[in-house]
Amino acid sequence: MSTAISPTAYNYKVVRQFAIMTVVWGILGMCLGVFIASQLVWPQLNLDLPWTSFGRLRPLHTNLVIFAFGGCALFGTSYYVVQRTCQTRLISDSMAAFTFWGWQAVIVGALITLPMGYTTTKEYAELEWPLAILLAIVWVTYGLVFFGTIVKRKTKHIYVGNWFYGAFIVVTAMLHIVNHISLPVSLFKSYSAYSGATDAMIQWWYGHNAVGFFLTTGFLGMMYYFVPKQAERPIYSYRLSIVHFWALITLYIWAGPHHLHYTALPDWAQSLGMVMSIILLAPSWGGMINGMMTLSGAWHKLRTDPILRFLVVSLAFYGMSTFEGPMMAIKTVNSLSHYTDWTIGHVHAGALGWVAMISIGAVYHMIPRLYGREQMHSVGLINAHFWLATIGTVLYIASMWVNGITQGLMWRAINDDGTLTYSFVEALQASHPGYIVRALGGAFFATGMLLMAYNVFRTVRAANPAQAEEAAKIVVVGAH
Repeated sequence: MSTAISPTAYNYKVVRQFAIMTVVWGILGMCLGVFIASQLVWPQLNLDLPWTSFGRLRPLHTNLVIFAFGGCALFGTSYYVVQRTCQTRLISDSMAAFTFWGWQAVIVGALITLPMGYTTTKEYAELEWPLAILLAIVWVTYGLVFFGTIVKRKTKHIYVGNWFYGAFIVVTAMLHIVNHISLPVSLFKSYSAYSGATDAMIQWWYGHNAVGFFLTTGFLGMMYYFVPKQAERPIYSYRLSIVHFWALITLYIWAGPHHLHYTALPDWAQSLGMVMSIILLAPSWGGMINGMMTLSGAWHKLRTDPILRFLVVSLAFYGMSTFEGPMMAIKTVNSLSHYTDWTIGHVHAGALGWVAMISIGAVYHMIPRLYGREQMHSVGLINAHFWLATIGTVLYIASMWVNGITQGLMWRAINDDGTLTYSFVEALQASHPGYIVRALGGAFFATGMLLMAYNVFRTVRAANPAQAEEAAKIVVVGAH
């Protein structure tokens, strides 16, 4: 195997920035999640102020966790992976820097405007039009940097992880721009260009595919790079990864109507969403199995490598939540689960178990390499973080499953004369213990993030970034 000295190192600066902000926003977003979970246990924590009420902080929580924490993880890892697999530097350092500062500006904008009540009211798309335009500009720049880097690659082959990242970038741009078409009436108020059932359909075409592409496809790009690297094994089946890619992006875009069962949406559209959701189980599990089977011959590493444990357990949660989703899309199941805490449990099985865990594993993998260290400051702290995250996730989703099924059964219970057996307040009272367990699970997870922050801080403080940059100049031909 020959080596060639590259005249320019990879651009690790922007990757380092995104990696650090992944941890920072993760802590803020998750601590806010624990706070609003506690508001449902102790309503006094709403503080009788409009800015701190659950209704305003809850969309801020989702934006911080999805777009701040998850977004920074995706930006950072995609920039890292595309450079290493294409063996070339990012096409433009200044454009990459703009995506970092622009993205942070969008998030700070959300931090200011959402508690003030400036919102489009659309789930996962609450940011009003000035911030939505800034986000679109940053995103298009991101696409130019990513695809421009692929165009100038030194390798003939485009590694499969980059296909997933590329699809996530293109489709997220399309979703965001189409769903946000609106008529501004003031600096912080606009009205959607769509109305009625059409508005609902476009919103959930966006909403479910924000999950499908932002929170699934992008993180699968992460999985296809970091699982083989950490396991030191090639991906189990490269052919399966290609089939997984095309099947996933072909089917996912059609699943959105399952959010609108038993609404004014035409029945055929609801049924189409249900059928596509069920078919989607196949590519989802194909990808999960491909990741899991990559550990063939390396399972013993799980005993000593907590980073690999994060990556593998994230795949288990991915498999579980992508089984649960299609089941909940079936109309008869949905008639019980819809509007209940079961949906919240399902979302967090994906958000905490899949998205957060694979991001955490990827950041733990990258930080030493970005800062010229052999490994993280403390393997013991990574171990502690793993168990806090796992126990926290299980407490969270189990409590929401119990709550959701309880609520669904209580709401549909009727007496012989056709009157409702339980009042809404009685269902709420029955949910109270589950809310306590949910807040406890969230607190476990957030505590793990604090351990991560300390571990990253100690690793970075003893770092030698110049050494990392020097190491990046040596490109092994034919390797990733």
